[in-house]
Amino acid sequence: MTLSDDLNFAEHGGEFDQAGPAPRVVFGIAFTPKIIGILVGVIGLAGAGYILLNLLMPAWESYQQQQAKSTELQAQIEQKKANIKQIDKVKDELAQAKQQKVQVLSLFANEKTLDTLLLDLNRLIESGNTATSINAVRAKLKKYVPISQKPEPITDGSLGIGVNGKLQRSTISAEITATYEQTQSIIRNIERLQPLLIVKDYQATLAPAETRSPLDKTPMQVGPAAINTSFQLQVLMPLSPEEIAAAAATAAPKK
Repeated sequence: MTLSDDLNFAEHGGEFDQAGPAPRVVFGIAFTPKIIGILVGVIGLAGAGYILLNLLMPAWESYQQQQAKSTELQAQIEQKKANIKQIDKVKDELAQAKQQKVQVLSLFANEKTLDTLLLDLNRLIESGNTATSINAVRAKLKKYVPISQKPEPITDGSLGIGVNGKLQRSTISAEITATYEQTQSIIRNIERLQPLLIVKDYQATLAPAETRSPLDKTPMQVGPAAINTSFQLQVLMPLSPEEIAAAAATAAPKK
């Protein structure tokens, strides 16, 4: 063997070593390292997709549901808090309404004030008299006659449709004798009385002068002339809830 043959054998031997083992062939596909790498990558993606679809997605959906439920519960809590505040506000408004109702009702008369009205009116008239000459006019109550035996519900709209069936009134016919100034003061004081009173059908005439004595019929006038004033007093009282229901049933048209 020559040196050239030795060199050729070395070259061929190097090519044999570089070629290595032949790739496997399955179903006509040669599984080279590149193909194997691609297959491994595809299998990895498929596994990741499987995990995403079967593990992560249900967990994510459960999280979203819990988040929605939490938001709904929080909204309910806020609504209940708002309702509690609203209830407190309504309670305050109810308390104020009750207080206002008591104040308004105190302006009206009741059975007790109606029973003492005659005494109150007579006291009011007498309080305007002062110690003067014996011949001066003294204010006095000449007539006090209840027109109705008991209070009657208001249904005629005379005080406004809004109070129909809610108030009742007792009407009294009264007459006083006094000077013009005294009469003015008496009427003003009547309007200032605690129970709510309405003065109606006001009429005034000049009173005849008083005589000197039963034997001497000569009229004698000292100071301002006396005036006879007649009027009606309407005493207003609220109806009870039972009386309001009865008045409504009476006023309702019959079928």
